[in-house]
Amino acid sequence: MSEFWLISAPGDKENLQALERLNTVTSKSNLSYNTKFAIPDFKVGTLDSLVGLSDELGKLDTFAESLIKRMAQSVVEVMEDAKGKVQENLLANGGLKEKMKCLKIDLTSFVTHFEWDMAKYPAKQLAQIETDLKGRTAAYSTLKATLDSLNQKAKANLFTRTLSDIVNKDDFVLDSEYLVTLLVIVPTQNYIQWQKTYESLSDMVVPRSTKLIFEDKEGGLFTVTLFRKVIDDFKARAKENKFMVREFYYDEKEITREREEMTRLLSAKKQQYGPLLRWLKVNFSEAFIAWVHIKALRVFVESVLRYGLPVNFQAVLLQPQKKSSIKRLREVLNSVFKHLDEVAAASMLDAAMDIPGLQLNNQDYFPYVYFRIDLSLLD
Repeated sequence: MSEFWLISAPGDKENLQALERLNTVTSKSNLSYNTKFAIPDFKVGTLDSLVGLSDELGKLDTFAESLIKRMAQSVVEVMEDAKGKVQENLLANGGLKEKMKCLKIDLTSFVTHFEWDMAKYPAKQLAQIETDLKGRTAAYSTLKATLDSLNQKAKANLFTRTLSDIVNKDDFVLDSEYLVTLLVIVPTQNYIQWQKTYESLSDMVVPRSTKLIFEDKEGGLFTVTLFRKVIDDFKARAKENKFMVREFYYDEKEITREREEMTRLLSAKKQQYGPLLRWLKVNFSEAFIAWVHIKALRVFVESVLRYGLPVNFQAVLLQPQKKSSIKRLREVLNSVFKHLDEVAAASMLDAAMDIPGLQLNNQDYFPYVYFRIDLSLLD
């Protein structure tokens, strides 16, 4: 599973023994893989400052998680042609100490080998990353949307699709006072009928002037040349025979402009792709690393608020092994640590509690400090 539970319990002898019992039970039953989670001893201010910091960290935690999920989704959108390789681009590079800085660090490895680094906890940096993300992805998204629209027009049916990529100057009689070339859509099953009848649909149709220039699964696009004065009559007779004249005027300048626009857009997208993906990879790493530091600091603050001074607690990272065992794992945790809060352990707080800073409610309050780290960023 890509889910982790970051918990803490007091660091006295009784509770360290409780943690040992937890490790024994969860290991034997294959409920979770547990490791110690190292958090440094920070300077502790007043209770009021800790309560305020707890509220601030809660908001920052939510913001950071939302940001990295948006960045992960942006990587998916940018790597539209290589979605199978998205996960290998969502890394926490540079997040571990010198011995592993040169390696590609996957998210799970970073969390399970977490080491506090003050340089990696720049809360203000997250706001700047979000601002840059909006600007960079907006420009790319606009470019991609324009290209997608043009590609959709090129994939539409013969009645509506763009023709700039399939017609050529040689397909048409141009600059003639008397003659004009029309484009006619013929259903596939009527090809033979068209070849036999198109010359007789009207007077003044140029013999042997038809040519198939494009076809899709439903039909083909044929040219036919005739005198201008019989256009209306030809259209009417063609419609009676289930042949539809496509309104189209060959304008070489417009055709060239459309082709050049597509080439320009493809080139611009290619030029933006590399720099944007590199930026996303680097800044995703920074944001993710900062997020896990926020989790660590939340554990410290909540542990001090919950267990008091002097600071003495042990943080543990649990990785549930199976989704089906989560309920059992929670029961084991509540049983091992119920002595920390008998009422909470018994009822899991039937009614919501509203104590500033402690974030106690009937959904996430337990006898022990608990925070969830979910690495399912693409779900």
